[in-house]
Amino acid sequence: MADLVTLTIDGKTVKAPAGTLVINAAKSAGIDIPAFCYYDGLALQAACRMCLVEVEGVPKLMASCTLPVREGMVVHTESPKVVASRKAMLEFLLTNHPLDCPVCDKGGECELQDAVFRYGAGEGRFTEIKHHVEEKQFSPVVFYDAPRCILCYRCVRICDEGLGVKALGVIQRGAVSEIAPNSGDHLECDECGACIDICPVGALTSGIYRYHTRPWEMKHVGTICTHCGDGCKTTLGVRENEIIRGNNRDRSGINGEFLCIKGRYAFDFVSHGDRLRKPLVKRNGKLVEATWKEALETVAGRFRELKERGARIGVVGSNRTTNEENYVLQRFAREALGTPHIDHHRTADILSFLAAVGGRTELLGRTEDVYTAKALLIAGVDLAQQHPLLAFQARANWRHHGAKAFVVAPGPVREEQYAARVVRAKLGEEPAAAESLGEELKKCEDLLVLFGGSVRGEALRRLVAFGDGLGIPVKYICLADYANSRGAADMGLLPGFLPGYQPAPERGMGLAEMLEGGRLEALWVVGANPLRRRKLNSNAFVVVQDLFLTETAQLADVVLPAASAYEKTGTVTNTCGEVQRLSRALTVMGPKPDLEIFALLAAEMGVDLGPLDAKSVWAEIRGNVPGYQVAEPVLMTGGAAPTSPPKVDGVTEEDAALVEPSGDTLFTSGSVSRYSKILNVIREAPGGLFQEKRTKLT
Repeated sequence: MADLVTLTIDGKTVKAPAGTLVINAAKSAGIDIPAFCYYDGLALQAACRMCLVEVEGVPKLMASCTLPVREGMVVHTESPKVVASRKAMLEFLLTNHPLDCPVCDKGGECELQDAVFRYGAGEGRFTEIKHHVEEKQFSPVVFYDAPRCILCYRCVRICDEGLGVKALGVIQRGAVSEIAPNSGDHLECDECGACIDICPVGALTSGIYRYHTRPWEMKHVGTICTHCGDGCKTTLGVRENEIIRGNNRDRSGINGEFLCIKGRYAFDFVSHGDRLRKPLVKRNGKLVEATWKEALETVAGRFRELKERGARIGVVGSNRTTNEENYVLQRFAREALGTPHIDHHRTADILSFLAAVGGRTELLGRTEDVYTAKALLIAGVDLAQQHPLLAFQARANWRHHGAKAFVVAPGPVREEQYAARVVRAKLGEEPAAAESLGEELKKCEDLLVLFGGSVRGEALRRLVAFGDGLGIPVKYICLADYANSRGAADMGLLPGFLPGYQPAPERGMGLAEMLEGGRLEALWVVGANPLRRRKLNSNAFVVVQDLFLTETAQLADVVLPAASAYEKTGTVTNTCGEVQRLSRALTVMGPKPDLEIFALLAAEMGVDLGPLDAKSVWAEIRGNVPGYQVAEPVLMTGGAAPTSPPKVDGVTEEDAALVEPSGDTLFTSGSVSRYSKILNVIREAPGGLFQEKRTKLT
């Protein structure tokens, strides 16, 4: 730790590490120094002059956002001279700023508004007519109102430094300066909305949220994003049982304030007009609406009859449903239906990975490690496209700590902007290419290896063995695609393994074998769409639980409408093996949480699986699943608790062959993304324009 420096701020003795900025030293002592341009983690700008402080022995006011502490320094943050300066600066900022707080979307959350209430003069001396410019729409997500802009450059810096996109800049000079997009009159970028949330005023506003409501009129619910495997915390603003916006401005969760377009805006699928509201039962070859009682009786009756005569029943689980639901589903399959044929869409070779690390939990990388590791090896994955939070963390690590990045990929990826070395390799051949970097990697203090689903089976074992031979501390992150892909495997949605990767008494069929050659007499699909890519080669009785009438649901005999992750409680496990808790944000009439459906179906079949509420099932998981004895207070306070999976034995090449990465982009997320309006109206979606621009972005 850096040597501590002692200084005095507003009469308080403060100790801070050498190099700390005065604005942060003051914050650590509970003293708030206002600033518009300063933003933790971004380059220093010193543009707004609101953070000026008086330092004894210095003849002029100093910007606290660029001033490092020094021994014996005496700082005054609220002296008459400082207060007068801030009043004058606010008066100047309001020269052309429209006083439209009653209609501005930033009302109640505006940093300029707060500063004016704190320091502002009651009257302004500038009586000239305000310079006005018409509002501009940069994209379906981003609107820009130039007169409100105070030119703090936060938006420019977060897009350039934080994301590496450079989608925004400044044009003109002086009083007519404006923020402008990178492509004529429109944005071509990640459409993440970070520029909107980071804006301290109402200059940049959201095309989704604008003119809908006020912050104090919403209920704010912190939960986990339903899309990729990174597990970002998103705070949903809900009014009258409708999600109005998403952000994470309180910086809770593993992602701080970062969210991609899916976490910030793609919640809109829950209110899509095609949501299933009532059960459907096939009659005379057509799916027609039925009551829950009719649908459950039909399913229970057929399942009971098929089990009694020893029929083959296949169960396909989901990488979006909660840990509790996945745990109960595999119990239902094995205990109530008596079938070992259970699987899910595997997007990463988690089995081979855990077998290769052999129970050495110190080799398991976590989200935080992406930001703190001295060196990163990124292999077989387009991190910015498929794991935006981890890409953001890696870039921040390079900017803040000087981490070395080594990239092994088949083509251009954004991480090449700051990579120390780039090696081209075909998918599946990344370990051999990584070995060519051996001498450079051995010189690093430590290494974090992030690899995608193309690295599996023997190639994965070779990669871990290579890391073991470097002679430095090495950690690994096996990157899976969806919100609970890791949890689905951990909870035993596998034909050869029980929860916690304990060997199953009988190995069943995997997903491909069930569908293509399994001669199934019944297929139960929960929150998945396997028949989008495959065909079912049998006349099986098909039951589907889902949000929409997917390709699989269209072929079903019974369809049960299910709740989304935003409509239920429970836990999910991200791709780094960190457990987080979901919180229900709203209730949609008609659909039911999958856990409730399991309970109703078990009751209809006369099967006793014990209490099937989320709290009881989670207690059972903590007691029975190796590696899930996590710290409960961490979950209760909204944190991420790392799991410690045991050594896994009995993994075969057959398991590796079942891995199918989804190939999603920033703007796609399996079946769910098809029902998000925002993901389908932006210019970049889904993968067309953005894919073409990627080489230019790098």
